[in-house]
Amino acid sequence: MFNLLSFSSVMSAIGSVLLAILILLAMITVHEFGHYVAGKIFRFKINEFAVGFGPALFKHKKKDGEVFSVRCLPLGGFCAFEGEDSDAPHPDAFNNKKPWQRIIVLFAGAFMNYLLALVLLVVSFLACGQLLLLTYVEPSEDPAYAAYSLHDRDVIISCEGKDIYLTTDLMDALEGKRQGDLVSFTVSREEDGVRSVQDVQVMLRADADFGDLTDTQTLWEALGIARQYSEDGQSYSYRIYTTSFKGFGFFETAGRAVTYSFRIGGSIFKVLGQLLTGDLGLSAFGGPVSTIRVTSQVASRGVQQFLEISAFIGVNLAVFNLLPIPALDGSKIVFTAIEWVRGKPINRKVEAVIHAVGLVLLLGFAVLVDILQLF
Repeated sequence: MFNLLSFSSVMSAIGSVLLAILILLAMITVHEFGHYVAGKIFRFKINEFAVGFGPALFKHKKKDGEVFSVRCLPLGGFCAFEGEDSDAPHPDAFNNKKPWQRIIVLFAGAFMNYLLALVLLVVSFLACGQLLLLTYVEPSEDPAYAAYSLHDRDVIISCEGKDIYLTTDLMDALEGKRQGDLVSFTVSREEDGVRSVQDVQVMLRADADFGDLTDTQTLWEALGIARQYSEDGQSYSYRIYTTSFKGFGFFETAGRAVTYSFRIGGSIFKVLGQLLTGDLGLSAFGGPVSTIRVTSQVASRGVQQFLEISAFIGVNLAVFNLLPIPALDGSKIVFTAIEWVRGKPINRKVEAVIHAVGLVLLLGFAVLVDILQLF
């Protein structure tokens, strides 16, 4: 029996990892397909469209010389344009096309990622509901707190008039408030077996001064969320979970999906801002290995979690690729825009070196943050 259980656990873990890799491969393929479609619209010469990296497992060459391939490493892919990294004599080579056309082609990858993510969110919200915070509250002997408190199984919909999608939304709504302050919440509350949406007042039990985006302990203490201790009593977690909530109409649900996608994108800039200011350390980030690990854990929990983590990765990939970091599409868009304004390009060899160095640094950063996750 032990061996059977062990085998089942191993196979389940392998299945979860494969599911995570499939999500990442799909998002990268969709990204490259965006470049491909836009390139086709503007008649760019495309040498190869590849799913995956490394040695080719399958290749098909069309009459016009364009190659479609499937490669053995499933964590990547590419759309290879003629003359993308250097000047080429072919009239339809990448750098021989008009700057505005190149910008559209470069932008199209991120756009396709975002579009797919938005579709996944709309499907998830309509079919399963929105994942919102479900709370369990620590009882208080203080009558003031007892009168102005969340209840067990309250589902948080909004705070201070701001819709809640992410934990960081709660932090933004409460930032700077003090112990004893009354805060307005809209919750779904269950009474006598019936749920209804109610506006309630909550008295904060601690100051809402957050050190960084990961400082959820301060948040839960301020809201009076109950602790759940381990069997040995040496550690604890806060009793707050996510639950599906379908109390919105069709158009509001679709609108919330759009808003949620923007909130996900905005959180990336918050994280980068706190990294630059030193509020967040590198240990708060994760590279490919960490991404696969977290994705496999979430995606294997059910259809809704699979859709939401896929959408989350899609939005992150879209936003990150548009950052003006060498080797990313955002940086290439900046170089192309400069060429458009100047009327002539920056030296192609210099640009190629900048992108090559940027790629090495990005790969190094990805490896470094994964290593830091081990300590």
